[in-house]
Amino acid sequence: MHAGAYDIDREPAGIWASSVDPGKVDDAVRHCAHLFQAQVPKVFDVRAVVVGERIFCARITSPPGVIDWRTEYRNLTYEPIQCPDDMRRTLVRFLAHFGLNFGAFDFAVTTDERWWFLECNANGQWAWLEDAAGLPITTAIVDLLENGENNA
Repeated sequence: MHAGAYDIDREPAGIWASSVDPGKVDDAVRHCAHLFQAQVPKVFDVRAVVVGERIFCARITSPPGVIDWRTEYRNLTYEPIQCPDDMRRTLVRFLAHFGLNFGAFDFAVTTDERWWFLECNANGQWAWLEDAAGLPITTAIVDLLENGENNA
């Protein structure tokens, strides 16, 4: 399932993550698709783009109180960030387990620098990060497609 793309005041819009009062969730949710996750007290987000065994991570900083950074594209800042070694190994194993060569992973990062997994998009967006955070993702994809090179 996927919601169709649309704009509100020339801004991309969609169905974004938001807080839900658990007391308001009742039996009516059984009639539709839904996903509930615990809300993580994040300091920033990370988009980790994995191409073969090459990993490119961007720190995404949004204004305080923003739950889903996709609601605030105009107010985001991006910078490259190192992927912790244990997370690097986990991401490569994740792709290998599912027989994938690409994944765009999203994480919420807390004050204790813990990376909380949110999702992996096997067709996730990445192109805007190349310029915004200076990540050579296109080159990695071309290398993998042309040469089968991972260059971890």
